[in-house]
Amino acid sequence: MIVRIMGEGQIQIADADLDVLNALDDELEAAIEAEDEAVFRVKLHALLDKVRQVGKSLPDDSLEPSELILPPADASIEEVRDMLGDTGLIPG
Repeated sequence: MIVRIMGEGQIQIADADLDVLNALDDELEAAIEAEDEAVFRVKLHALLDKVRQVGKSLPDDSLEPSELILPPADASIEEVRDMLGDTGLIPG
């Protein structure tokens, strides 16, 4: 799966890593629902860090279509809330 972190580029992640990413996504959603800015910030950074850790960065000149688009690390709760779908940021 190809993931784009806005402002950073594309990262390829394995399907096997989706479960751990979904768990972090659930925690992020809970922080958004609680409107807890401090926890939101920690959970957003944890999700993005895990994507970077488990994934492989694609070259900047790669033209692969992104299957997921994640917010930048400095996104606000409102910006991330607007990006959430029925299944969060990470489907599954």
